[in-house]
Amino acid sequence: MNPVKALENHGQAIWLDFLARGFVAKGDLQKLIDSDGVKGVTSNPSIFEKAIGSSDEYDGAIGYALKRGDRPVAELFEHVAIEDIQNAADVLRPVYDQLNGDDGFVSLEVSPYLAMDTKGTIAEAERLWNDVSRKNLMVKVPATPEGLPAIQHLIGEGISINITLLFSQKVYVEVAKAYLAGLEKYVKAGGDPSHVASVASFFVSRIDSAVDKQLDEKIARANDPSEKERLAALKGKVAIANAKLAYQEYKRLFSGPRWDKLAGRGAKPQRLLWASTGTKNKDYSDVLYVEELIGPNTVNTVPPATLDAFRDHGTPRDSLEENIEDAKHVLAELEKSGISLDAITAELVKDGVRLFADAADKLYGAVAHKRATVLGAGLDRQALALGSEIGKAVETTTEEWRAAATIRRLWQHDKSVWTGTDENKWLGWLHSPSAADIADYEDYAHRVKGQNFSDAVVLGMGGSSLGPEVLAETFAKQPGFPRLHVLDSTDPAQVRSLQAKINLANTVFIVSSKSGGTTEPNVMKDYFFARVSETIGAEKAGHRFIAVTDPGSSLEKVAAKQGFARIFHGDPTIGGRYSVLSPFGLVPAATAGIDVRTLIKHTLSMALSCGPDVPPHENPGVQLGLAMGLAGLDGRDKVTILSSRKIADFGAWAEQLIAESTGKEGKGLIPIDGEPLADPATYGQDRFFIDIRTEGEDDAAHDGKLAALEKAGHPVVRIVMKSIEHIGQEFFRFELATAVAGAVLGINPFNQPDVEAAKIKTRELTAAFEKSGKLPAEEPVMSSAQADLYTDEKNAAALRQAGANGDLGSWLKAHFSRSGTDDYVALLAYIERDTAHIDALQHMRLAVRDKRHVATCAEFGPRFLHSTGQAYKGGPDSGVFLQITADDSKDLAVPGQKASFGVIKAAQARGDFDVLTERGRRALRVHLKGDLEAGLKMLDTAITEALN
Repeated sequence: MNPVKALENHGQAIWLDFLARGFVAKGDLQKLIDSDGVKGVTSNPSIFEKAIGSSDEYDGAIGYALKRGDRPVAELFEHVAIEDIQNAADVLRPVYDQLNGDDGFVSLEVSPYLAMDTKGTIAEAERLWNDVSRKNLMVKVPATPEGLPAIQHLIGEGISINITLLFSQKVYVEVAKAYLAGLEKYVKAGGDPSHVASVASFFVSRIDSAVDKQLDEKIARANDPSEKERLAALKGKVAIANAKLAYQEYKRLFSGPRWDKLAGRGAKPQRLLWASTGTKNKDYSDVLYVEELIGPNTVNTVPPATLDAFRDHGTPRDSLEENIEDAKHVLAELEKSGISLDAITAELVKDGVRLFADAADKLYGAVAHKRATVLGAGLDRQALALGSEIGKAVETTTEEWRAAATIRRLWQHDKSVWTGTDENKWLGWLHSPSAADIADYEDYAHRVKGQNFSDAVVLGMGGSSLGPEVLAETFAKQPGFPRLHVLDSTDPAQVRSLQAKINLANTVFIVSSKSGGTTEPNVMKDYFFARVSETIGAEKAGHRFIAVTDPGSSLEKVAAKQGFARIFHGDPTIGGRYSVLSPFGLVPAATAGIDVRTLIKHTLSMALSCGPDVPPHENPGVQLGLAMGLAGLDGRDKVTILSSRKIADFGAWAEQLIAESTGKEGKGLIPIDGEPLADPATYGQDRFFIDIRTEGEDDAAHDGKLAALEKAGHPVVRIVMKSIEHIGQEFFRFELATAVAGAVLGINPFNQPDVEAAKIKTRELTAAFEKSGKLPAEEPVMSSAQADLYTDEKNAAALRQAGANGDLGSWLKAHFSRSGTDDYVALLAYIERDTAHIDALQHMRLAVRDKRHVATCAEFGPRFLHSTGQAYKGGPDSGVFLQITADDSKDLAVPGQKASFGVIKAAQARGDFDVLTERGRRALRVHLKGDLEAGLKMLDTAITEALN
């Protein structure tokens, strides 16, 4: 007789520890039921990983599932796994029915990531039970301390459970008691226990592997031949002895008055199932853990190779109750040898949880890869060419992040991923795309369209303005919707210039401020509210204003008082620079008629690709963040962003995100936006290049330079967007990457400790102006008809020592000569930001870059104060700063204030400069007198001459 089939005569059921789609579909499982009497199937992440990752038999199912909508990787796996479990359960259902529910089960495991989470285990087990919807399902729950209460709870709900990762007799007793208590609860609630089944999966071969290793070490150290012989006699015996004694506990627990009462109601005993029965030591029989553990009312789940081996040469006998005293003697001898079986089994549980989690990581990685392949062009492409050194560091850290479950912890809002301060309070951006109320945005957009506005103006700073600016610059004006503008300056000329571009009578204003207390949006709102009141009447003015602000802010109160048309609430758990995919970005988008539904749909694809269930090696946000952070630690901290024409403004948004998030505590990444590519010889060894473009924007000259940089050893990241509609994917990718880089750098990426310092200085200066009608006097270190120079005593002394004397050129020469290897030079201009001035600063910065071979920044104040200003003050001391201020040809009053726009701007510039010098930064301020255009030309000439 077939030895496997013959096990039935000894009261033991054989289950198969294997499952795959084709195996069931082709009838192979049915054949084993017919020929071998197989009565059940067990699955686990390792089994599914091999089935999905090493074949293409699941590709069609994954593709079909994704056609019905994108979904998280874990959910995608679960979808195909449940189909497999249902199909196998249906094949085994006749066995279940024939044996009156005593056998014929298929097991599906809860996520290994929940092994230490009682509530999570219960919720997932209940969901799997309902989703699979088969009576002959067993949900697998690990016998961890957190798993035990879940087991009792689930049995008490009438759910059949396979308890896994059991190694210890003591824990087995706890498991059996949890089963009994659960049944009693179920019966008390009126449940029929005859429908509830359970097995306790007692692992075998892993115990021998662990014990034998310690025995070998002791044998090697022993000098007495008889002691060596005694120790050697224990090898390969402990696991079976342990299992035999567990079976004796089973007989004790499932007898007597307590059990009889339950059995009288139709309850089934919880059978012991021998798991891990494939032989790992080649010196032992390949059927050892089957032949020695045969007994009534037990189960042995075997891998296919062990099943084949037992069928070929196994010998069935009633072995489980043989030599019980010998089994006790083996364990006593083991204890006498100084080897703790309790310690080994406790470690095996931990190791088992880790191994299953590792297998789940591999499994989800395989599913993530297949998802990305199916979605294809639906996901923006990312390629990292990092060079061997940084590439190896990323590879090593990727594995460290996987082993430590860091990306899952990040999504679980675990602040220990960073510095353990308050990072957990600032992670709302992870969920903002999925939380977007699209129907409300669409209704709002419909109302805006009905008003026939010609223009929409965002009044905001930093995170409230830079995201909307990307949208305004990237998307064309939509038919029937207003043209979107952004004002983020207190420069009088820029305010006046914006006013000239719009029709005040036909414009909607979006006042955007999280706290409501930011100076610039408040004065901009006061100014334009007064202008609109003059134009259409004070009683109607409020109807032309929208507020986007956090609940309870001062702006919300003002908006309510002034009768704003609508107040949108931001999420207080999202910092400004991470807010573009929240109302701070989506309200302007909807106002401008950008399709928010499509924007969010594409964004969610990237959010899912960066999700907690996507292991680091397949997670694009994690990969980019690790590369940025590790490159920064390696000295390549100048993140040079190259944005193609269609998305030219993206770098300005990314610049703020990276600088304000990472530049603090003397550490950080310095983003470089707007520098065109040059030859490799132009650059030092401090660059990290990110090239981002849309598909089809090919530029041979640019690509040639990029390839040359890569060849020269510079790390290069290439990102290709399918279209501008995918911009949300890049917002999310960069947000996650920046948070990851912050973790690598060891800083809190959600605070901005140095921004407030400049605000305090500004408030002090404007308060002085309100009292006296003028800003405190300053003494220039050099004065001419065209310009005055200012700096603190320390900088002045250093510059004079470097050759600065009575003319501008000597001061500039001395100042730029202070920039060296790995430094950067930042031009900080408090002037109108228009095309001519952008070009002027660009010409100056490239002259500096090409002569000094340093990275350069060209920034406009006060907008950069809410962007890169944090890194300049709090980041690495590698900046050389030239602040540019000028006389305002025509100032502009702020309603209700003594201080005008020009005064506020001047106070901001001086406050900013004071903080730079207080922090010991290399800083010089040039104040241009008279005509600004002439002054900029003069400065450009002076810089060129100073560099030569």
